[in-house]
Amino acid sequence: MKDITLDAKLRALEVLQPKPQTAVKKAEGEEQGPSFNEVLKKAIAEVSGLEKDADRQVLELAAGKATNIHEAMLALQKADISFKMLMEIRDKIISAYNEIMRMSV
Repeated sequence: MKDITLDAKLRALEVLQPKPQTAVKKAEGEEQGPSFNEVLKKAIAEVSGLEKDADRQVLELAAGKATNIHEAMLALQKADISFKMLMEIRDKIISAYNEIMRMSV
């Protein structure tokens, strides 16, 4: 007996529809790495974590809970350098985007 329900008809139509293809095909056996979006989010999270750690150390130093000025200064410099690097990456991304937008097709 044939299945003539609406669900059966919809499943049949789904099989006939073409599947969306990815823009980049990978070679056989090649592992796909993390996406650009994931890498960027991870970098931003790391910089944010470094800044929070530096802020915490400065607050502890100001409150008298910590006495090691050296570690607080190192944390501040590490956060500062990481933030500057992130801003340079942002500038390069914006520059690349603007260059792509100027291209004629």
